[in-house]
Amino acid sequence: MKFIHRVGYYLGGFSIGLIILFFFLSGKKTSCAYGPNARTTKNISLKQKTYSEDALSTMRSFEMDTVAVSDMIKHGNVNFSESDTKSETCKTYIIENSYKKQEFKLQVKNCDSLVTIESIVPYRK
Repeated sequence: MKFIHRVGYYLGGFSIGLIILFFFLSGKKTSCAYGPNARTTKNISLKQKTYSEDALSTMRSFEMDTVAVSDMIKHGNVNFSESDTKSETCKTYIIENSYKKQEFKLQVKNCDSLVTIESIVPYRK
C-alpha cells in the first residue's frame, strides 16, 4: 500500500473519530481541569459554602456579596505554599484574587461536602 493511501486512511479514521467525539460531548457540561489550581478551585466552587463571622464582616465592609466571593474563588489563584494541603479531614487553601481593584486573600477550609470561607483579608502585593 502506498504511503499516500495510508495517510488517507489515517485522516479518514481520525476525522470520523473527531465527529463521534464531538457528537458525544456536545451539550454536556464537560470541562478539562488538569492543573492543580484549576482542580482545586473547581472542587471548591461545586460545594455548598458557609461563611464565618470574620468573612461576613469583611464582605459587609467592602460591599461584597456571595456571588462576588464565588467568582473570586472560581477565577482566583491558589497559593499552595501558604495552604495546608496535608490535613486528613479538611484542607485549608489560600486563594488570591482581586475585587474592585483591591487584592484579597481568602482562607477557605475545604471539607468533604462543605466549604467554609474562614477569612477574607485585603493585602498589597
